[in-house]
Amino acid sequence: MKFKTSETISTIKAYEAGKPLKEVERDYGITNIIKLASNENPLGFSPKVFDAVNAHIKDMNRYPESSGYLLNRKLSRKFNVSSENIVLGNGSDDIIALLSHGFLNPGDEALMPLPSFLMYEISVKTAKGNPVMVPLVNFSTNLKGVVERISPKTRMIFITNPFNPTGSTISFSEFNDFVSLVPENIIIIVDEAYIEFVRDETVYDSLKNPLADPRIVTLRTFSKVYGLAGFRVGYGIMDSEIAEVLNKIRQPFNVNTLAQVAAVAGLEDEAFYRQTVKTVHEGLDYLFVELDRLGLRCLPTQSNFLMVDLKTDATKVFEEMLKLGVIVRSMKSYGFNTFLRITAGTKEENIILIDTLKKVIQR
Repeated sequence: MKFKTSETISTIKAYEAGKPLKEVERDYGITNIIKLASNENPLGFSPKVFDAVNAHIKDMNRYPESSGYLLNRKLSRKFNVSSENIVLGNGSDDIIALLSHGFLNPGDEALMPLPSFLMYEISVKTAKGNPVMVPLVNFSTNLKGVVERISPKTRMIFITNPFNPTGSTISFSEFNDFVSLVPENIIIIVDEAYIEFVRDETVYDSLKNPLADPRIVTLRTFSKVYGLAGFRVGYGIMDSEIAEVLNKIRQPFNVNTLAQVAAVAGLEDEAFYRQTVKTVHEGLDYLFVELDRLGLRCLPTQSNFLMVDLKTDATKVFEEMLKLGVIVRSMKSYGFNTFLRITAGTKEENIILIDTLKKVIQR
């Protein structure tokens, strides 16, 4: 390459998304594919979203409302916070990038679990900061290890709860003990992309008492329980001083008109929300029973997915299932070579998944 790349950028490993349906159809010449790889909503999205988006298609010659006024107000009322505490993003990873660029100077450190969502590391590096990785312990976030790695250069800490990809969680008591040991000048970013699927009431939920600690930034998304992954819309709830910095540097139209409309409509359909959670919980319960019958160990989970240990090279199983039209996720890139991550689907999808897995592992 004749153009010199930034030294930090040259160390970045590109984010590897789950296999798209269309790509698998092209590569393998098959249709009716079941995708249970990317933790998407198995029911699609609310019919109210469809109607609202169609009603606003005619407005797409106009720029979006930069403030996301209606969505901001909806979230403000839902969580009993001020509009000044809300930042909207093109997915929650947009807000991760804004936080990194807004609060990291060259050489500053950001702590994060290893492995974890790759966009933490990418965002920190593009902001010229240094990601500091703290390996998991027993498939869970090592909070003690995070505290031990805090240095004078530490500016932020990323916590994912429930954790992706393992499904583990942090309790209220564990989190409170942890934050009591974190210096007052460090931002604690709590990524709660899967919090709506939690069944255990002891699991920490930052919005049960929002803004109680000005250091805590909550990240949430409409991609999972609301089924709006393709619209790309997420939000952060945080101290107004942090939000002011992010709103100063974000792109003025980072959340497009249809994404804003879809998110507002999604929030209004509580019946669809409840049905999604019910479907996911029933799906997980079925998968745990059936995978246990196959003699396979699953990790406990409080999300909409599970990790299962095949005790063999999971990538080979993933590839064989792909050929049969079922997409799951190999965990090799996370360092878990014998594990698959499986998203809970509809009843029919889950049955086909189990039948396909049986065929592959019993060959």
